[in-house]
Amino acid sequence: MGWVGAGVAISTLHEGVCRTLLLNDAREGIAEGEAMDLNHGSSFYPSAEVRAASVEDMRDCDAIVITAGRGGKPGETRLDLLKSNIEIARRLSEQLRGFQGLLIIVANPVDVLTYYYQRFTGLPPERVIGTGTLLDTARLRTMIGTRLDLDPKSIHAQVVGEHGDSEVVLWSRATIGGVNVHQWKGWQTAYEQEIAEQVRTAAYEIIQRKGATNHAIGLVTAHLLKWLLRGERRIVTVSTVMSGTFGLHDVALSLPTVIAHTGVVEVLEVDMNEDEMRRFMRSAEVLKGAIGQT
Repeated sequence: MGWVGAGVAISTLHEGVCRTLLLNDAREGIAEGEAMDLNHGSSFYPSAEVRAASVEDMRDCDAIVITAGRGGKPGETRLDLLKSNIEIARRLSEQLRGFQGLLIIVANPVDVLTYYYQRFTGLPPERVIGTGTLLDTARLRTMIGTRLDLDPKSIHAQVVGEHGDSEVVLWSRATIGGVNVHQWKGWQTAYEQEIAEQVRTAAYEIIQRKGATNHAIGLVTAHLLKWLLRGERRIVTVSTVMSGTFGLHDVALSLPTVIAHTGVVEVLEVDMNEDEMRRFMRSAEVLKGAIGQT
């Protein structure tokens, strides 16, 4: 229940996703205090019970969100957090033995931790889902919209691969109202590198200024929960352990993915140009390398 956990909790309540919201923190008083605070605002969100609980109490939940882990410091990459957070993953996975719901991973490095939570818990890969590049994709659409003075909801563009420094923007597939971005009036190719860099470094810029990112990832996670639990069969860029897509195995990363109430339904082999495919496979190698070092 740090910055991110609190952000996820309040966004989940506002979305009306749950009837019961259980909170946990290594510091018991923090979870209790957050539950009290959120309950006091119950007149302003759809009815839900909010209370502190042990990890073991959560085994019967439909979904569990993992935000536990050390946050990033200025100058650190997401992969720098791995050594600190892998043991937390191992401990929590032991406590979650018997859980049969959906496990949503938010803690960073999210792709590597998604891989290890699936391995440690023994859950089917389709039920362990990292938020992956869903936030990066939202940032990308916002930044394109800002540049073109358009609502980001009208922009269809995606980030794939690692949620981190090797991520790949699929400019070749980016469209606005059905028009490829390269044909959009006023679009310049020079915008692409600039925007991609802004997306890649967005978290670092925010952490440098306020110490953490929490609001946008809270919104992202709450919406992901809603789409999953309502079985909306959305196509979103989330991270999951690969089972042969593009020939990849034993690595978790983000691709456009069909989701439903059972979790991942299908990971799509989206069209990429030659350069995008090369960089995407390089991103997979970066993540495999991180997994191999642990």
